[in-house]
Amino acid sequence: MAELVLFHHVLGPTAGLDHLAGRLREAGHVVHSPDLFDGERFESIDDGAAHVDSIGIPTLIRRAEAAATDLPDGVVYAGISLGVVAAQYLAQTRVGARGAALLESCLPATEFGDGWPIGVPVQIHGMSEDPFFAGEGDIDNAREIVSEVGTPIAELFEYPGDAHLFTDSSLSSFDAAATDVVVDRLTEFLARIDRSS
Repeated sequence: MAELVLFHHVLGPTAGLDHLAGRLREAGHVVHSPDLFDGERFESIDDGAAHVDSIGIPTLIRRAEAAATDLPDGVVYAGISLGVVAAQYLAQTRVGARGAALLESCLPATEFGDGWPIGVPVQIHGMSEDPFFAGEGDIDNAREIVSEVGTPIAELFEYPGDAHLFTDSSLSSFDAAATDVVVDRLTEFLARIDRSS
């Protein structure tokens, strides 16, 4: 059993995020899904982004740190889109991080240090034509991490399509088939981390 923190995307904690967390729980893992928006929910990416701009990324990171404070060492940090900022920050800076799962976003490893931390496995998932993941350079950041770290410690999985937030079953962008593959790969990833403990 692995323990995972799953950070939400720019619309806030949605029913689709709860469903994804539930699928990972069904696989036997402990999943925490903190609310970094203090109860705010948004109907569009633009509205959510405006909210993020109003509170600032440093505030989101402080909230993520607070959410992780009482968790044990050995946690896997995961995020969807905006949530990747929190997940990647904690995976790269918190002592004892067991791994990272970055869905639909990826920052340069140098954003939070000199590079990806040694021995911390990472899985990155995104659609190859997603205007955010592919169009804004996240996919290139992911490829650079994989090139730097090497497989199987670092893995990038590209899915055909141009949807953003495709893993959220409560949104019109949801891709059920692709999400099934993501869940299978995440489940295997978490099981591998659990076996290594």
